[in-house]
Amino acid sequence: MPGPCPVRLRRQLLLTGSALLWPALASAQAPQAVDWPVIQLLDGRSLSPASWREQPAVVVFWATWCAFCKRHNAHVEALHRASRGQLRVLGIALDRDADAVRQTMARQGWSFPVALDDGSLRARFTARRVIPMTCLIDRQGRLLQAIPGEMAADDVLGLARQLQRTA
Repeated sequence: MPGPCPVRLRRQLLLTGSALLWPALASAQAPQAVDWPVIQLLDGRSLSPASWREQPAVVVFWATWCAFCKRHNAHVEALHRASRGQLRVLGIALDRDADAVRQTMARQGWSFPVALDDGSLRARFTARRVIPMTCLIDRQGRLLQAIPGEMAADDVLGLARQLQRTA
């Protein structure tokens, strides 16, 4: 006797999944403003809280030892280059060794700005400890989404379009 039809099984999983997600979506609150601290970048520059006004941003938490982050950050670099200053891209490395982060950035050819995190930055965005973690911030400085895990290239590049729609 043949097994269940793959299409029917997929539909059933989708319906079950959306039924499970509905209570979480229904109780979702309005986006909250990010409480930006002064952020010291590895290149010596610092970003003040005022520098985030009126500029949408993608903030990615990652680590040098994370293989998923390396693949994900290649897409983040493409987003950074394609945005041409219309979108702020910021990497937050969870490593403690700034030189190791700089070496990884150079070896991978990444040019987006990066800061180190002692844990206090990530806590401003999400309590989840998944990396990579990609956070979308709208022009009003509100956290729209914290997306856990590695994303495909098209999805990362689509973040710019998603932030433009919220303007």
